[in-house]
Amino acid sequence: MKTIFRVAKTELRTLFYSPIAWFLLIVFMVQCAIVYMGSIGSFARMQEMQGMMGMPDMSLTERVFVGRGALFSNVMEKLYLYIPLLTMSLISRETSSGTIKLLYSSPIKVREIIFGKFLAMMVYSLLLIAIVSIFVISGLFHIPNLDKGMLLTGLLGFYLLLCAYASIGLFMSCLTTYQVVAAICTFVMIGALSYVGTLWQRIAFVRELTYFLSINGRAENMLNGMLTTKDVIYFITIVYIFLGLSIYKLKAGMESKPALVKAGRYAAIVASALLIGYVSSVPSLIGYYDATVGKQRTLTPKVQSILTDLGNEPLEITAYTNLLDRYYWLGGPATYNLNIARWEPFTRFKHNIELKTVAYYDSSYGSSYIWKTYPGKNLKEMAEQYVKNMDMDLKDFKSPAEIRKIIDLRPESNRYVMQLKWKGKTTFLRVFDDQMMWPGETEVAAALKRLQQAKLPKVAFLTGDLERDIDKVGDRDYRFLTNLATFRNSLVNQGFDVDTVSLETQEIPADIATLVIADPKLSLRPITMAKVQAYINNGGNLLIAGEPGRQAILNPLLQQLGVQMMDGMLVQVSKTDLTPDQVTPDLTQLSATFSKPLAERAEDSFKVFMEGTAGLSFVTDGAYTIKPLLVSNAKLSWNRIKPLDLDMVTSAVTDDFQEVVTSKKPDTGRTALATIAFSAADGDVKGPLAPVVALTRKVNNKEQRIVVAGDADFISNAGLRRQGMANFVFNTALFSWLSYGEFPIDASRPKPKDTRVSLAQDDVGFFRILYIWVLPGILLAFGAILLIRRKRK
Repeated sequence: MKTIFRVAKTELRTLFYSPIAWFLLIVFMVQCAIVYMGSIGSFARMQEMQGMMGMPDMSLTERVFVGRGALFSNVMEKLYLYIPLLTMSLISRETSSGTIKLLYSSPIKVREIIFGKFLAMMVYSLLLIAIVSIFVISGLFHIPNLDKGMLLTGLLGFYLLLCAYASIGLFMSCLTTYQVVAAICTFVMIGALSYVGTLWQRIAFVRELTYFLSINGRAENMLNGMLTTKDVIYFITIVYIFLGLSIYKLKAGMESKPALVKAGRYAAIVASALLIGYVSSVPSLIGYYDATVGKQRTLTPKVQSILTDLGNEPLEITAYTNLLDRYYWLGGPATYNLNIARWEPFTRFKHNIELKTVAYYDSSYGSSYIWKTYPGKNLKEMAEQYVKNMDMDLKDFKSPAEIRKIIDLRPESNRYVMQLKWKGKTTFLRVFDDQMMWPGETEVAAALKRLQQAKLPKVAFLTGDLERDIDKVGDRDYRFLTNLATFRNSLVNQGFDVDTVSLETQEIPADIATLVIADPKLSLRPITMAKVQAYINNGGNLLIAGEPGRQAILNPLLQQLGVQMMDGMLVQVSKTDLTPDQVTPDLTQLSATFSKPLAERAEDSFKVFMEGTAGLSFVTDGAYTIKPLLVSNAKLSWNRIKPLDLDMVTSAVTDDFQEVVTSKKPDTGRTALATIAFSAADGDVKGPLAPVVALTRKVNNKEQRIVVAGDADFISNAGLRRQGMANFVFNTALFSWLSYGEFPIDASRPKPKDTRVSLAQDDVGFFRILYIWVLPGILLAFGAILLIRRKRK
């Protein structure tokens, strides 16, 4: 060991007595300072623009340090530019100057030379880590509640990557006497290790090995706060490979061995490393440590319990990918290892998850452009053209007839879909038309729980009296909420089954969780009314949504519940561009208890958007306990009895909150002014009023739950698309409450606490000068003094 330390000390002395080491340190510090101050400065400016609210949903630890374009990721992307310049002379300098022969003839062993020089690079790497740590420590003062665990694992990943690059550079320096050639070879090798993970992805065993060798993205888990034995062993193995190759390369210059023996040594090093990597990647042998605050990189306890309930029975996940679908690439050979990484949070807790992929070609109902691209061609001809363009073989894809013998995916529009199978039960897990695209923890957990449920919660929508349609995508219909497979938050993707029932010819199914009566436009037939009343009397859960102007249709049914839709409609004075019939009631404390996401919206004062709603009156001493879920603003809203004509209307608000409506008459071209104001004489009722209420009572040893709403649009397709409102979260919470919290699965996490910067925008300039100019200047001065003194000696 003493010899190794002496070699390392000598190498460090040589390194720091040359300008290159100081130059790289200064450039590295300036780069870190520019990235850090750019990020922290932009967030300080954003925070002052937004006021005291800050960035409530934004973790600044991720944004400033580990996210895309942040400090760690930015530095790592350019790290390959630094290391080759440091390592290019480690051995090539000795070889070109002839001093390597002196080392050969000395009692120093070859491995001591290699380990000593590598140790010197490890020390220099620690100096780079120390520079990054300056900004990490600065972040502790500039960002309250910084995620320290995430930063520590990020620093570890950064250091391991530096060591891996250094070992590569050391080996390349052994191959040539020219330092520039050694640097170029190091560039090439780092590039090759970054690219090798994309090679031979269609060969199952080979892609496992090439993926293990790939250095691309290896430090990403550690940057995000997740430390795994697989990643740590990978970096140690890379160091082992290139240090071993370096030792045998130098030994080859000292010994007279057959070429076969030399090649065998190199092969043994690589083969043993691949074996270590393969074993370390077995899911059951991987160790995990989540260093983040709140265990952000670990499945929530509820999802973990769902996985535990699967027991020892294997879970089979078969992905069906259609060559002619726009999401084919999700199941292509190139994404095999990416999909394994997507499922890793789940295989961490259940090791016997088997992933399979079945490729086929068939009509893609979501990719109609294909027929326009290849006019006049049939499916097989289009598939042949596709595989030709992508250099694949059509034999690897099942034909439409072959895939339909296995499974009929036409109800899934022949899109990319995963079928989960456990104990003979199956369910689908879909991808979605949004930015995330891949199913999240909530959707996966819902699919897993569906496999375990003997009785799935079913929501039945009443039909037959012109109710809202769950199969149409019009603004007033309900497909987004219910069964739009491509919409992440549809009930069918959150664990529910959805169906319709016509009580004129059918009975209400005994296995449903909730019956929904959504805005019937015709009076309920006697047989329908009788069946609904019987369902209520038996303790069935119910959601009833009406509309202003059609109170007479639902009030007879609501009467037995102790609720009535008030005549007229709710109106609200608005200082924004909302019309008087567009009401934004507040969430109550009761509704906030329905789900964590809804509680967060209530805490942030989100409102529910309702366009045309009736107020609800209810008794307080009836059979049901009735409580409001939404309440209108007491000062700005009231129940208006007179009809409200909104044709060709624009609005403004006066200081006394009376709505002045300007209506331009099309026949005369004149402008008539009408003031909408509260009128007790007309029977108007002041707010606050409840447009949605919850009813509960004990029936048959269980709690019966009913929701009554004076508006049916707040859960419509248009209502769910409303931006800046809590409609979607509120609707999801309603069905969660009606199904006793069975679905959707709550996989929510606490909001991040590191959402503010304590650095004022006026102070950013000072720290910018300090980090970009003063500290590098001090380092430059120190290095210059050392070099000048060395030259004088």
